[in-house]
Amino acid sequence: MKFISRIWPGVLLAVLLVASPQQLRAVDKGPTVFAAASLKNALDAVAADWQKKTGNKAVVSYAATSSLAKQVEQGAEADVFISADLAWMDYLAERNLIDPKTRFDLLANQLVLIAPKDSKLTTTIEQGFPLAKLLGDGRLAIAGVDAVPAGKYGKAALQSLGVWEQVKDKLAQAENVRAALRLVSRAEAPLGIVYGSDAKADPNVKVVGVFPEDSHPPIVYPAAKLAASKSPGANDFLDYLRTPAAAHRFQENGFNVLDSH
Repeated sequence: MKFISRIWPGVLLAVLLVASPQQLRAVDKGPTVFAAASLKNALDAVAADWQKKTGNKAVVSYAATSSLAKQVEQGAEADVFISADLAWMDYLAERNLIDPKTRFDLLANQLVLIAPKDSKLTTTIEQGFPLAKLLGDGRLAIAGVDAVPAGKYGKAALQSLGVWEQVKDKLAQAENVRAALRLVSRAEAPLGIVYGSDAKADPNVKVVGVFPEDSHPPIVYPAAKLAASKSPGANDFLDYLRTPAAAHRFQENGFNVLDSH
């Protein structure tokens, strides 16, 4: 037994020296991905497909983009960041926390007004539409309007359409867009502002109207590898996000694909 214990480290080293890069990559625990909460359904499917294809597993953490960006800034260990807007990716880029060579715009989305599936509310989203009247004594579910991308887009749209002042004191602000979605899904709020992909993901809500594209900044999801990443799988995962197979997953979950090969 002592003889075996003496030769084992040498045998292990020999195995590692002759192992191919592909074999070594399979030992890697896989990249940790920080992704906007609105990506959950689609990215879960993409990550599962990637695991089947490569044998590597991506560990995905979902939250508000603003929260994830702050975690990266504070030193959280992650390899890939997928933001729900350009501003928070720029925030990390300005602090040299992403690898700029790996950055690309992956997806686009639309902003919608939703109600519980059995709601009788109807409206046309246009300049000065009667949002406050539609809410009555209820509140408008929306992600945090000061930092969370979906909330910032929503506030911009309401301001552009001239209805912000009517409803700014009738908001139910949530930590992220999926939390806002749940408030409407559970009929705890009569109306909410979410992404089109979120509405598609929840059968307990219905779309009441779509906000005009020119009422808010373009909704773009950039992706990049984080500068501190040591994961061999990070670049592979980013590459997979741009494949036709991944594009299909994103499209079936309500996203528009901006970059695929």
